Amino acid sequence: MTAAAARPLLNVHLAEFGTTIFAEMSALAVRTGAINLGQGFPDTDGPEAVREAAVRALRDGRGNQYPPGPGVPELRHAIAVHQQTRYGLAYDPDREVLVTAGATEAIAASLLALVAPGDEVVGLEPYYDSYAACIAMAGGKRVPVTLRPDETGFHLDLDELRAAVTDRTRLILLNTPHNPTGTVLTRAELTAIAELAVERDLLVITDEVYEHLVFDGEHIPLASLPGMRERTVTISSSGKSLSFTGWKVGWITATPELVTAVRTAKQFLTYVASGPFQYAIAEGLALPPAYFDGLRDELRAKRDLLAAGLEDVGFKVYRPAGTYFITTDITPLGARDGVEFCLALPERAGVVAIPTSVFYDDKEAGRSLVRFAFCKKTEVLEEAVARLKSW
Repeated sequence: MTAAAARPLLNVHLAEFGTTIFAEMSALAVRTGAINLGQGFPDTDGPEAVREAAVRALRDGRGNQYPPGPGVPELRHAIAVHQQTRYGLAYDPDREVLVTAGATEAIAASLLALVAPGDEVVGLEPYYDSYAACIAMAGGKRVPVTLRPDETGFHLDLDELRAAVTDRTRLILLNTPHNPTGTVLTRAELTAIAELAVERDLLVITDEVYEHLVFDGEHIPLASLPGMRERTVTISSSGKSLSFTGWKVGWITATPELVTAVRTAKQFLTYVASGPFQYAIAEGLALPPAYFDGLRDELRAKRDLLAAGLEDVGFKVYRPAGTYFITTDITPLGARDGVEFCLALPERAGVVAIPTSVFYDDKEAGRSLVRFAFCKKTEVLEEAVARLKSW
């Protein structure tokens, strides 16, 4: 074997990453016939009117060829209107909005554009797994600040966050409502983060894909706070708000300078995507508030159903203030290791969950934690609870 052939095939920056836990556990669900409460996708489609809008766009030939690089004008305008009407944030749809292939591409393009090799990125752990991979691909160094639980849920230690920022810190990566813990950062917490960012002249990327799924408290965009509009890249997507996760339509809003930077990276990733679906999502964002309120209320009821069932089984349940997910502690069940527990659960109980430790750098902090998704039909959640109780 030559020296070149002996080299590892995988780029050194990605050496710590393998198949995502979502793919692994979803495959386990298929193999065992278990109910999949692991991966966070709904098991029903979103509004019929939005689906029909996609069909209409396909038939009318809108978006069947490459759409404009920044996104179709109709969607960029709808995003700008959404930000203005819901949060009072004014964005120019031609210069300050960029459509992406889902929020995941928005995260990747933002980090690739704004992080140079050696830059530090401060983020909250447990974290969505693509954050770590994208920071690595950019050559950055992730610096986690751990959300720690008490009886009321998971909380951010602002002193720990301040201590994590150094002269090498380039940006803070936030996620609120937070996946996987369901934490919704308060106005006081966000204000402190904003003050820190201004004081240390940091950029902030904020992932707000669960903005419409807040059950307790309120969603406050970081960009709406003093000094933050000019230094914040706000990311969201239609997958969670409109329940069409397979369409992969996301976006960023930011200043023209930040949008230009992110677009520079994005054009070499997918270039463009989801043409006909962009027109449909434009119509979806224009749905009346009653739709978004109804989605939130429906998911709150499902949260409460699954939380009560898991508590009856014996899990320690941290009831989330937002998102699709419930984090539990398995130690009351006599178990200690979430990975072992989740690998065995499909065979034992016919239910799939996700071990939360995979979202931590500090594996011990998440060792006994397990995440369940409740964005499923009520009867599916009831059957999952029944299986767990029987087990």
